[in-house]
Amino acid sequence: MNYIIIISGPSGCGKSTLIRELLAEFPELNFSVSHTTRPPRKNEIPGKDYHFVTAGEFQKMLRGDQFVEWAEVHGHRYGTSWKEIRTKSGQGKTLVLDIDVQGARSIKRQFPEAMAIFVIPPTLAALKKRLRQRETRLNPEARKRLQAALSELRAYKLYDYVIINDKLATAQADLRSLYAAFGLRMSRNQDKIKKLLRGHK
Repeated sequence: MNYIIIISGPSGCGKSTLIRELLAEFPELNFSVSHTTRPPRKNEIPGKDYHFVTAGEFQKMLRGDQFVEWAEVHGHRYGTSWKEIRTKSGQGKTLVLDIDVQGARSIKRQFPEAMAIFVIPPTLAALKKRLRQRETRLNPEARKRLQAALSELRAYKLYDYVIINDKLATAQADLRSLYAAFGLRMSRNQDKIKKLLRGHK
């Protein structure tokens, strides 16, 4: 069985910060490094944040059926490789995926036991402020991201849990609790009960 935690949320909701803090607190967790055709951003490390590939390389991987899920977002392609799933989940290992709604839908379809968490902002006004940053108005790119965020919010029924990222410390505590609960799922612990029952014989 593959142990997978999906964490999604619209651009500007703060999910990347939450994931980074979770991974730092629980080093036993594995992070799924996606492939992408977009160029690296400042401070991003190839192989750690993303596997940065050309459009041709991505297409070659698609033809080779190397992706468990992939999507095109804001003009760039992103994908989770089967290699990430096979080497970083199962046999006691838990894999954290930072993917969008399209990817989450695909992963849940193929791995229904995966836990899906949706991170949302407290209000649309707060989301606009985060997207706008220091601009006095939403620029075209931010407007596009806002529309994408609204579309993603409408897919909320896909997820098992929701975290409202209003206060970071509270959101971190909520995510920590969900991870703890995931480790206590019956599917991960039924062997311990079977062992107890065998001892009764």
